[in-house]
Amino acid sequence: MGGSRKAAILMLAIGQEKSARIFRSLQEDEVRDISKAMASLGLVKASLVEAVCNEFSQKFASSDGFVGSYETTEDYLKRALPAEMVEKIMEDIRGPSGRSVWAKMGNMPETALANYLRNEQPQTVAVILSYISPAHVARVLSLFPEEFATDVIMRILHMSPVSKDVLESLEMTLRKELITAFGRSTKRDSYAFVAEVYNNFDRKTEASLTEQLGRRSEEDMEKVNKLKFTFDDIKRLTPDDMMRVMAAINRDGEAKSRLPLALKGANESIRQLFFGCVSKRAAGLMEDEIRGLGAVRLRDAEAAQMELITLIKNMANDGEIDISPSSSDDEIIE
Repeated sequence: MGGSRKAAILMLAIGQEKSARIFRSLQEDEVRDISKAMASLGLVKASLVEAVCNEFSQKFASSDGFVGSYETTEDYLKRALPAEMVEKIMEDIRGPSGRSVWAKMGNMPETALANYLRNEQPQTVAVILSYISPAHVARVLSLFPEEFATDVIMRILHMSPVSKDVLESLEMTLRKELITAFGRSTKRDSYAFVAEVYNNFDRKTEASLTEQLGRRSEEDMEKVNKLKFTFDDIKRLTPDDMMRVMAAINRDGEAKSRLPLALKGANESIRQLFFGCVSKRAAGLMEDEIRGLGAVRLRDAEAAQMELITLIKNMANDGEIDISPSSSDDEIIE
C-alpha cells in the first residue's frame, strides 16, 4: 500500500478536526495526492484501518471501518484550506467527467452565458444547455433571437445520445474557453426537458417561441404542450386532487404565504378552483389578502406561481395526484 493511501486512511481515522491541522502543514501537491487517495478509498475494512493505525501508533485500534468518498474528502479539505484551493483540488480529483463545469455554467449569469453561446453552432448550444437546469435554460433562450432559440429547441428535442469522448472533449473546451480559472452518455427525455424549459419562460417568451416551434413542427409542439404544466393547467386537476394540493399548500408555510401573490396573477377561473377547496370564510379572507397586495409586478406573481407549480409537480412525481392532460380515452361514461 502506497504512502498516500495510508495517509488517507489515517486522516479519516483521526477525524476532521485533527486532520485539518495536518492538511494545513502540507504542500498543495501533498494535499492533492492524499485527497485523490481518500476519494477512491470506498469502504475500508476495520482490519485494514487497524493495521495502518498500528503502524503509525501501537496504541491505536479501531473496531469499525469507514467510507472514503468525494463528499467526505471535500468536507475534510474545507476545514483546512481556502475554498478556492478546495474547489481546484476537487475538480482535479473528479476529472473531466465530473459535475463541476456544468454546475458552474448553471450558476453563470444568463447574459454572460447567452453572449458566449450565441456564436456557437445550434447543435453545440443544444448539448450544453441540456446539462443545465430548465429554469436557467429558459432565461438564456429568451435572450437569443427567436429563430436561433427555436433552432436550439429543435436540436434538443431530437438530440442523439452524446458519447463519452465527445462530452469529455466539450468539457475540456469549456474549461479552457469559458471558465478558465474557474456525460451525459444516455439520452434523457428531451420533450420533458423542453417542456420544463417552456414552464420557466415568461408569458411573452413562451407565447412567441410556442408559435415559432409550432411553425417548424406542429407534432413536436403538441408533444411539448402535453408535458407542460403551467399555472393555468391547474384546471386539469380533479376536485379530489385539487383538495390534496390545497392541503399540501396549507401544510407548507412558505407555499401558503405565496398563494395570494400567485392568485393575484391568475385568472378568475383558477382563483375559484382554490376558493372552492376552502370554506366560504377562508375564501373571503383569501380574497381580502389578494386585494390587500395592491399593484404587484407580473414577474413576482409568476415567480410565486412557479413555486406552487413545483410543489404540485413534486406531488405528481410522488404519485399523490395526476397532472396529465385529460383525453378522449379518459372520458367517463355513466
